[in-house]
Amino acid sequence: MAFLDLDGLRCHVQRLAPSDGRPPAATAVLVHGLLTDSLASYYFTLAPALAAAGLEVLMYDQRGHGRSERPPTGYRLEQFVDDLGTLLDRSRPAGPVHLLGNSFGGTVSFGLAAERPDEVCSILAIESEPASPAWAAKLDDILRRAEAQLRHEETLAWVTQRHGAHTARLARSAGRLLAGTTLARDIPASLLPTEAELRAIRCPVLAVYGTESDLAEQADLLDELLPSCRSCFVPGQEHSVLVEAPDTVLELTLSWLREQGTELRGPAAGELCPGRYAGRFADRIIHTRESVR
Repeated sequence: MAFLDLDGLRCHVQRLAPSDGRPPAATAVLVHGLLTDSLASYYFTLAPALAAAGLEVLMYDQRGHGRSERPPTGYRLEQFVDDLGTLLDRSRPAGPVHLLGNSFGGTVSFGLAAERPDEVCSILAIESEPASPAWAAKLDDILRRAEAQLRHEETLAWVTQRHGAHTARLARSAGRLLAGTTLARDIPASLLPTEAELRAIRCPVLAVYGTESDLAEQADLLDELLPSCRSCFVPGQEHSVLVEAPDTVLELTLSWLREQGTELRGPAAGELCPGRYAGRFADRIIHTRESVR
C-alpha cells in the first residue's frame, strides 16, 4: 500500500508494473466513481490484465473514498480534477497516458483533458458524461436523496436484503461520507467547463454504455460535442457495466488501446484479433457510432 501527498491530501495509490518486467508500452490511469466506488473496482477487474498486456497501471482512491483522506470540505469537481493532475505530476507515468474513467471518474477525466489536452492520449469513459449544468442538477438531486436515505437503518436493511451484505457495507460507507462532508453540496456547486472548453478536447474518446442505462440516451449528444468520439453499447447492462460485465469491458479496453497505437503484449494481447472490436466478443456489443471531424 502506498500513499502520496497531493498538495495536502493523503491519497492512497496503487501502481502495477507490466507483468513481464519490460518497460511499459503506455500508462493506463484508472479513475473510479462516487460514493460506493474505489480503486478496488478496477483492482479486481481490469487492472491485472492491463499490466499483463504490458501497461503500467495507475489507480488511486479519490478524495474521501477508499483509503484516501476524507477532509470535511473540498469536493467540487475542479478539486477532483486538480487531484488527478497532481497525481500525474507526482507519479511521472511512463509513455502515453490513457484515462479510463468509470461514472464520475469519466467526468473527472474529461475535466483533466480539457485543462491539459497535451497530456491525455485518449479517454475511455464507462457510463459517464462531461460536466454540464444538466449534469450538476442531476447530481444535486441524486446526492440529496442519497444523503437523506442512507442515514436510515431501514434503508440499509433493504439494501442488504435486495443486494447483499457487501453492497450494504458500501452504502453505509457512502452514508458516512455524505453525513461527514460537504460533498453533496460541493458537487452541484462545481466550476463547470464551458461547451467551448469541452469541444476543445481533441483526444480520441470511447464512450461505453449499458443499453438499459439512462446515460445511453446522451450518446448522440456526446458524439456531437466531442471532436473524436465513438459510442458503444453493452446489451442488457445498466449503470454497473464495469463490475457486471468486466470481461467485455476489458476486451473493449484492450482493442481500444491497440487502436490508439499501443503495442500490447502477453496472453491478453493475443486474445483479440486486429481491428476495431473484432473477434470472439463481437456478439456482446452493439455497433459503435463514430464522429470524427
